[in-house]
Amino acid sequence: MSTVFETHQGTSPVILAFPHTGTEVPADIWERLNDNGRILADTDWHIERLYDGLLPDATTVRATFHRYVIDANRDPAGVSLYPGQNTTGLVPETDFDGKAIWKDGAAPTEADIAHRLANFHAPYHAALAAEIERVKAIHGVAILYDCHSIRSLIPFLFEGRLPDFNVGTDMGRTCAKEIEAATVDVCAKAEGYTSVLNGRFKGGWTTRHYGRPETGVHAIQMELAQRSHLASEAPPFAYDEEKAAKLRVHLKDILTHIEALASTLNR
Repeated sequence: MSTVFETHQGTSPVILAFPHTGTEVPADIWERLNDNGRILADTDWHIERLYDGLLPDATTVRATFHRYVIDANRDPAGVSLYPGQNTTGLVPETDFDGKAIWKDGAAPTEADIAHRLANFHAPYHAALAAEIERVKAIHGVAILYDCHSIRSLIPFLFEGRLPDFNVGTDMGRTCAKEIEAATVDVCAKAEGYTSVLNGRFKGGWTTRHYGRPETGVHAIQMELAQRSHLASEAPPFAYDEEKAAKLRVHLKDILTHIEALASTLNR
C-alpha cells in the first residue's frame, strides 16, 4: 500500500473527510479475515464518487484503508461513542450485523491494535488536522464535513429504517447553529427524502474531536442511508447513477450553503 490516505488541497473553507470509503487491506490482515469479513460489507460505498466535484475548491482527506484494519472514526483510546448501544469498536470484532469477521483465533491482539493506530489511524488524522489548520489560517475558520453512508436496515445497530439524511453535531456542540440549521433546512426541503438531526448518529469521533466552534473549527457529520445512492444495499453494492444524480443536487446545496456561511462566522 503506497499511502494510507489521499489529500487534495483546496482553497475553500470547507474540508470533506472520508474515513470509511477505503477498501485496501494489507495481505497479512486479509489472511486473517473470514469469508464474511472479506465481503467488506461495512464500507461507505462510493461516497467519494457521490461528492466528487460538488464543491470543486474543497479540500478532501480520504483514508484508503478499510475500517476492518482500524476504524478512522473511532476514539484511539477505544472509548465507545454510544455507551449502552450496540456498535463496532476501534478494530471491529464483528460486522454491523454482529457477525464475526475474523477467522477463529485470528482476531487482532493489543499489539496489532497499537501497530495499526501508529501506522493507519494516526497518519490519517495527522493529515486531517494539518488541513484543518491550513484552511483555518487562510479563512479564519474551517468547516469539516464528515462524509458517511450506511445500510438503512441494520437491526443490530438500530430499530426500524434509517432516514436518508442523518445529520450529526453532537447535540449542537460541534458547529455553529447556522451551519446546523442550513444543513437541516436543505435536508427537510429535499422532496422524496427523509431526515433527522442527532438521531441514531450524532457525529462520530472525528466530528466530536475536531468540532470546536469557539476556536473557529466547525464540524458536522452526514450519514446517508445507502438506499439513496446504491442500486442495492447488498453485494456488489453498485452505484446507481440515477439515484445519485438526484441526491447530488441536495448535497451540493448543503455544501454551497455552509461554504457561504464561513465568511460570517469569524466576525
